[in-house]
Amino acid sequence: MSDMTILTEKDLRKIIRLDADAIACVEDAFHALATKPVVMPPILRLDIVEARGEVDVKTAYVPGLDGFAIKISPGFFDNPKLGIPSTNGMMVLLSAKTGLVQALLLDNGYLTDIRTAAAGAVAARHLSRENSSNAAIFGAGMQAGLQLEALALVRPIREARIWARDIAKAEATARALGAKLGIEVTASGDPRAAMSGADIIVTTTPSSEPIVKAEWLAPGQHLTAMGSDAEHKNEIDPAAIIRADIYVADRLSQTRKLGELHHAITKGLVAADQEFAELGQIVAGHTVGRTSDEEITFADLTGTGIQDTAIATLAFARARATGAGTKFEM
Repeated sequence: MSDMTILTEKDLRKIIRLDADAIACVEDAFHALATKPVVMPPILRLDIVEARGEVDVKTAYVPGLDGFAIKISPGFFDNPKLGIPSTNGMMVLLSAKTGLVQALLLDNGYLTDIRTAAAGAVAARHLSRENSSNAAIFGAGMQAGLQLEALALVRPIREARIWARDIAKAEATARALGAKLGIEVTASGDPRAAMSGADIIVTTTPSSEPIVKAEWLAPGQHLTAMGSDAEHKNEIDPAAIIRADIYVADRLSQTRKLGELHHAITKGLVAADQEFAELGQIVAGHTVGRTSDEEITFADLTGTGIQDTAIATLAFARARATGAGTKFEM
C-alpha cells in the first residue's frame, strides 16, 4: 500500500512562496536541462477557440529526482469578464521509480504562477545589467505583478511602469504593487513611453499582435517575453530577435515552434535551424551571457515541463517536512 498526499491551493500557499528558494529551485531546473539527460516531451495543447481557451499539458523527468510532475494548465482569457481568474490548473506528482501517484497538487495555477515568475528572475539575473533599477511590465494581471516582485528579488528595482490596454487596470495594478513593494510604480497607456529608459522589460500578455517594436529597444536593455506560449501569440516585433545582441531561449526546440522566435522564423528573418543559446546553458556556465552594459539581451520564455517538475518536487518535500496536506491510502 502507498499514500497519496492531496495539497490544496491553501495548503500550497503556506509552504511555497515567491522567494529566493523558489528562484533557486527553478534556476537548478534550468541547470539540469543543460547538464542532465532530461526527458521533456513537447507541450500537448488543446485549443477551445469559442471560449478563447487553451489547455496545456507539460511534463519532464529529471534523472536523480524521486518524482516527476504532469501539469494540466487551462487558460481561458475571457474569464475576467465573468469575475473569475483566466488561469487555473493542477499538477500530479508521480514516483519516478514505480509510477505511483505521490501527490495531487490542486493549486489552481498557483505553482505555475510562482515558477513562471521565478523563471523571469533567473533570466534577469543572468542577462540584465546588475545595477538594473527601472522596470517596465507589459500586462496588468497576476503574472505582471509577480514578475515585478521576482525582479525585485534579484535586482535593485526602485521604479517601475505598468502598461496595459485597459489603463484603469494598469493604474490599479500600479497602485497595488507600489504599496506592496514600497517603490514608485506608475501606469502608462503608451507602450513606447512605458519601456523608454527601462533597464528590464517584461511582457506578460496573451497578445497575438506585437506590442513591443524592435526599434524601441535601446542599448543596455534586457527584454523577457513571457506570454508567447502558443503559435498564435506574438508580443514582440519579430525583428527584435535580430536587433538584440543576445537572444536566449528557455528551450530552443520549443521557441522555434511557439515562442517569439517562431514568428521571426516564419517571416524569414532567422533560419529555422539557426543556433541560439538556452538559458540553462548560461546558468551552467556553458555559454556566455551578457558581456557588456551596452548589449541588448532578449529571453524568450515559453514555459517548460522541467519547471513544473521542479516546483512540484519542492512543494512535496515541504509538505512532508511540515505535515501539510491530506493523506489518502491508495
